[in-house]
Amino acid sequence: MKIGVNVLNFGPGTDPGVLRSWAQTVEGLGFDLLMVSDHVAVTPDVAESYPAPFYEPFTTLSWLAGLTTRIRLGTTVLIAPYRHPLLTARMAANLNELSGGRLVLGVGVGWARQEFAALGIPFERRGRLTDDHLRDMRAAWADTASYGNRKIPVWVGGNSDAGLRRAVRLGDAWHPLRPTLPWLREAAVRLTTGGVRALQRTAPGHQAGQRQAARAAGRSRDVRRGAGRGRAVLPLTSPHAGSPATTPIAPAVPGSAAEAPACAAR
Repeated sequence: MKIGVNVLNFGPGTDPGVLRSWAQTVEGLGFDLLMVSDHVAVTPDVAESYPAPFYEPFTTLSWLAGLTTRIRLGTTVLIAPYRHPLLTARMAANLNELSGGRLVLGVGVGWARQEFAALGIPFERRGRLTDDHLRDMRAAWADTASYGNRKIPVWVGGNSDAGLRRAVRLGDAWHPLRPTLPWLREAAVRLTTGGVRALQRTAPGHQAGQRQAARAAGRSRDVRRGAGRGRAVLPLTSPHAGSPATTPIAPAVPGSAAEAPACAAR
């Protein structure tokens, strides 16, 4: 079991001194991962849960990388449609290199309609855009001469069936939001029976698709076994302002991309 901390990079009372203190504290206490949230425009719907000021995640994590030495740094989650995929690929690769390979890129589709409108991005296409962006980012990272050769684990967020399918097809790990243990067990079954079959339908007879489906099935079996032995994710509820939420992370699955955990929770 590895434990991560969701440090609040937004809201009254958050400033560089507070962020520095939290980063150095959680690393000093031996936590394994520090994650921050993502928004670009603090529209009224965003401000209800994520009030200003809001510190942009790549900028914040790059700064915190220089203040820490060991702890992994991640996003929970980066809203994929908000940025051009080549920009995200470049910023993520640079941050990963500059931090010594400590980045965990959690991604999601987003939920704030007003923020999408402010950025001129069609809310109804956010799922398709996220899929396209993830494919484009992986294609960019294949150019190791330009983006470096350190692997960036991609954790796909989302509690819906679409999120499960996206994690199977395009992610190294599944990153659900505050599940209960019974829900996690049920979702692991859906991940096996629904997500893998959906993947096989999208690429019938394709060897690469079949190999990816097999890997996904293995990961979901690990989640179920872990849930049965008490090793599954048991995230806490959202923190009050100024108090980061601790996030248990399931053990890594040997052989999976970047040794990513089978499941993690925001």
